[in-house]
Amino acid sequence: MNMHSATPSGLHTYTPHRRASAGKADRADPIVTQVVRHALNSATNRMKQVVIRTSFQPVIYEFLDFAAALYDRQVRLLSQAPTMPLFMGTMSFCVEAAVNAVGGEAALDEGDVILYNMPFGTGSHAPDMAVIMPAFYNGELVGYTAAKAHLIDLGAKDPYPSDSIDMFQEGLLLDGVKLFRRGELVEDILKIVLSNSRAPTAIKGDLLAVVAACRAGSEEFATVIDRFGMDVFLDCTERMFDHGEAVVRAFIAELPDGRYEALGHLDSDGLGGDPVELGIALIVSGDHVTFDLSAVPDALKGPLNSPLPATVAACRIALAMLAGNDTPNEGHYRPLKVISRPGSIFHPVAPQPTFLYFSPLMQLIEAIYEALSTASPGRVPSGSAGDICGATFHRFDEVLKESIIVGSPLPIGHGATSQADGSILYPLLVGQNTLPSVELQEAKFPFIGIESWEIEPDSGGAGQYRGGMGWKASYRILRDVFFMTPIDRAKVPSWGQAGGHSGAANWIRLTYPDGSSEYSGKVTGKPLPAGTLVEIFCGGGGGYGEPSARAPDKVLDDVRMGYFTEGKARELYPHAFAQAE
Repeated sequence: MNMHSATPSGLHTYTPHRRASAGKADRADPIVTQVVRHALNSATNRMKQVVIRTSFQPVIYEFLDFAAALYDRQVRLLSQAPTMPLFMGTMSFCVEAAVNAVGGEAALDEGDVILYNMPFGTGSHAPDMAVIMPAFYNGELVGYTAAKAHLIDLGAKDPYPSDSIDMFQEGLLLDGVKLFRRGELVEDILKIVLSNSRAPTAIKGDLLAVVAACRAGSEEFATVIDRFGMDVFLDCTERMFDHGEAVVRAFIAELPDGRYEALGHLDSDGLGGDPVELGIALIVSGDHVTFDLSAVPDALKGPLNSPLPATVAACRIALAMLAGNDTPNEGHYRPLKVISRPGSIFHPVAPQPTFLYFSPLMQLIEAIYEALSTASPGRVPSGSAGDICGATFHRFDEVLKESIIVGSPLPIGHGATSQADGSILYPLLVGQNTLPSVELQEAKFPFIGIESWEIEPDSGGAGQYRGGMGWKASYRILRDVFFMTPIDRAKVPSWGQAGGHSGAANWIRLTYPDGSSEYSGKVTGKPLPAGTLVEIFCGGGGGYGEPSARAPDKVLDDVRMGYFTEGKARELYPHAFAQAE
């Protein structure tokens, strides 16, 4: 299990799983180990495809707001499908909490399926339902199949509240209940879930899709063991873990030892409060790294608090991605330690609100990368716009007799590197996800029309390599709806490196049918009349290097492509035009 300890100062230290019994990895053939690893990856990819092909909501089957993974009996990550990175980093916590909630291993039978969504065990908000299924082989428990998906509504005060003040306003909570017991559906549990949703048809379809994925994973798990034999399988997985650990330790060892600090930024606590600064530190020592988050502010009154599993997940993602591992196993996480303070933003405790838990995590990763940019200049990209720039619209449908809910995060401008311009991608926490098409959104959600998706000129941070461009998505409201947005980083833009400039900050503008307009911060349940135009601007990434060092032909290309207006380009890059003229 994961290791947790409290220090005399009241701080909390998380360390990951350690090694198994000595010698197992040494017995494994390296080629067979690779075959086993790919067989496990194939198993989780089958789980992924089951969810995509059977779920009901585009947020799952298009945006990929779910995770699918296999764990061994010690709850160590064997394999994961490339879907939501943030979910993957939390799933071990979900498995441990769900199994403990039903009474431990002794309470598990073949065919059981557990539902668990307590935020402080899953690391997510309540709609992110974890589904856990024990995997058996010849009657013996060998591990777990696990999946977590965002159910579009689970009875919170609003389908997506930005202003909740405790966990009980954030949706139905299930502290480990069996939806299936020995393969038989427990009808009463399903009724409880569906009766607490504004969109029960979608919820039922999506939930059962995730259950089907876990069953598929359990079948594949047994197939892999049957193919190689239990002893070979166990030896190979230990070698997998050791190799993953070695890869990350080698990356860390290239960093100079020291303590490196940086600040993350939040616009508010969700209730209209003042901006919040998040001071974090990285401590590099040999081939180990410690994330010291003990100095961040106390948990906020609003829902911008990240439960410990999600905080650990963000640190895992930041480290694993830099080390070049987009499909890590448990070994990749061994070299890190996380120090937190219970009752703080990155370690809230019940019943503190956590619905917008992902927002502080994006700022945490931005701060981690900024700290690493001082430790090893040129190794990490400059800052991104640092938010998902999402919006949710919902209305009750008189024909369906339930609510239709649409919402999707949007890509943002990412920072330039020491060798290339920045890109337009999703934030790292959701970096494997995809943007549903205009046609799909308009077909599924007839109360919105998408008028434009377009690059915003002059939005990427200037530099020798410019930041990724910001862009604007414009939605026309065709019928009266309720609107919600968790927009952040509208006050603090991306950061540049080595003389590179910041990119443009995020913003949302509402223009009403009478022609009046306003810029929107975080709002929940705001009525928007038909005819309203909602413009969401996803900010630009930071630049790298002095603008004067940018190649003139690249500057002129940016102007031709519409990335920069000529006037702004002349201001930022006068050398390019002096040579051209």
